[in-house]
Amino acid sequence: MNKSTQTISWLDKLKILLEMIKFQHTIFALPFAFAGALLAARGFPGPEQSLWILLAMIGARTVAMGLNRIADREFDAENPRTKDRALVTGDIGTKEAWLMVLIAGAVYFIAAYNLTPLSFELSPLFLFAICFYSYTKRFTHMCHLFLGFAIGLAPVAGWIAIANSIDTVAVLLGLGVMFWIAGFDVLYACMDSEFDRKRGLHSIPAWLGRENAFRVSAAFHIIAFVAFTATGLAASLNWIYFLGIAATFVLLILQRRVITPNDLSKMNIAFFRLNAIISVVLFFATALSLWSIS
Repeated sequence: MNKSTQTISWLDKLKILLEMIKFQHTIFALPFAFAGALLAARGFPGPEQSLWILLAMIGARTVAMGLNRIADREFDAENPRTKDRALVTGDIGTKEAWLMVLIAGAVYFIAAYNLTPLSFELSPLFLFAICFYSYTKRFTHMCHLFLGFAIGLAPVAGWIAIANSIDTVAVLLGLGVMFWIAGFDVLYACMDSEFDRKRGLHSIPAWLGRENAFRVSAAFHIIAFVAFTATGLAASLNWIYFLGIAATFVLLILQRRVITPNDLSKMNIAFFRLNAIISVVLFFATALSLWSIS
């Protein structure tokens, strides 16, 4: 009986940990990591390479999100929107969160080691970049670009995992992801603009106000659209990819129909669902384009 109770307890802890780091939101970056790998291979990588890429992405994102929750737990406790997070309520202890981060870090480095030499050589720098974001709200309004840069490394890392090199195509796709992520992070930060301003934290909405933040977000998304388009041209992809780009443009427009500076009530739809669709659409557009021209 005690053993069963203990097992259930740890399963519950695992569920809370996965919810704490929003594990399901791995969907934002993972398709782009594989898109980078697809472009490098000009087709689907082998199952072993795919597995290591998957583990590297899961490990890296878990480290980044776990550290973010640890670093921000003081602010989360004061923010009405985040006061129910697991580290604030005590459902998860700090030691447990650190243990998760360390295990995930080990998985990440093991996966990088089993990919290409350059993957392993750059793995500490990439991990530092994605972890550094957690501290940028303390000193710069451009924190959104730091987050975008961190997640924009995913397609570059995917390319390196196959080609053991860095190419213009990977950089262009990384830039597209960077400004796409930064654009919707600006919108998401609108929910905390008043709290950030009072607490002395930095963000574009806290600095410029919601209406101007929406304009900055739109500019970022225009840059992302241009970079995604340039990726297709540089990689010599066909009409299927550009159809995916057109669908992405429509989804970005729809995002601004769902939320406005004065009504953020449907942020979850705009932020999570539509952006998840964008990442999946662009992945399949890349994969089908490569398949059709191979």
